[in-house]
Amino acid sequence: MKGIVRKRIWGGILAVAAGWLFVACGTAGHGDAQDGVRQSVYFWSTTFALNDAQTEFLRREHVGRLYLRYFDVVPDANGMAMPNATVRFRSQRPMGVEVVPTVYIVNECMAKDVGALDSLLLARIVQMNETHDIDSVREIQIDCDWTMRTRATFFSFLERLRTRAQKLGLTVSATIRLHQLTQPVPPVDRGVLMMYNTGDVTVLGNTNPILDMRDVEPYLRHLGRYDLPLATAYPVFSWRVVFRRGWFVGILHADDDLPVLPGDTLVEQAAPLATVLAAREAVGRVRPDANDEVILYDLSETNIERINSEHYEKVFGH
Repeated sequence: MKGIVRKRIWGGILAVAAGWLFVACGTAGHGDAQDGVRQSVYFWSTTFALNDAQTEFLRREHVGRLYLRYFDVVPDANGMAMPNATVRFRSQRPMGVEVVPTVYIVNECMAKDVGALDSLLLARIVQMNETHDIDSVREIQIDCDWTMRTRATFFSFLERLRTRAQKLGLTVSATIRLHQLTQPVPPVDRGVLMMYNTGDVTVLGNTNPILDMRDVEPYLRHLGRYDLPLATAYPVFSWRVVFRRGWFVGILHADDDLPVLPGDTLVEQAAPLATVLAAREAVGRVRPDANDEVILYDLSETNIERINSEHYEKVFGH
């Protein structure tokens, strides 16, 4: 009975999404790599809407691949893995940009029964693609901060998902966090090394939790022998972090996200360009091929307005 209810909820949420407009275009043009490097971006928001500056950025920087977060998978009140925060489409897909549907799975889901998650997740992605005429998808990506405790369940889920995806002509990729480099390689076609969120944002004295080379260096020795084709994602985002009496309150994504009280400390965090370039160089020394595709996280309106084009071009390696 629970399985029937679960499928109805997954299908019901998808049916609501079916009214959103998404116009697909071909993948020729922007997909050509510049100077041998494929230039890509993440789009991580609940609403896919591009302003003129974002559209111009994609054109100017010859971005050929867009990793678009479709939805999250979170545990519900009964511990069942359920879709959440589905993206709403308000813009057409930019001409010539390949879309990679990306799904974030909360790690706690992997401590539950996820025996049907692979079929539900893939069916939902496929139906979203069909609903919005996204007919050029070749890959789907799974983002999960899995640990040793959840590794076996997560890897089993990936194996089933990959088998199903292959029958549809799709490959499966997974994000790889630095600490996961010390673990066995997941059963996917390729990975994206996440070169950000390396430190603890909840500590007031942590000067650069987004990217600190002191956090990165211990893991680089594992990168050279990590037996999985890799791309690498680098940060171009910033955080406004709220602390109260020295204790972490949360990240302020919008002005009304959190109550900021008199006496609270608001800390702006961003990875300096020099640090991002140092990380890119360090990855290149150990795994040059991991920089064959450089992905920026992420293509938000705020990031586009905050950073000048020279910054982006240096990270892409122009």
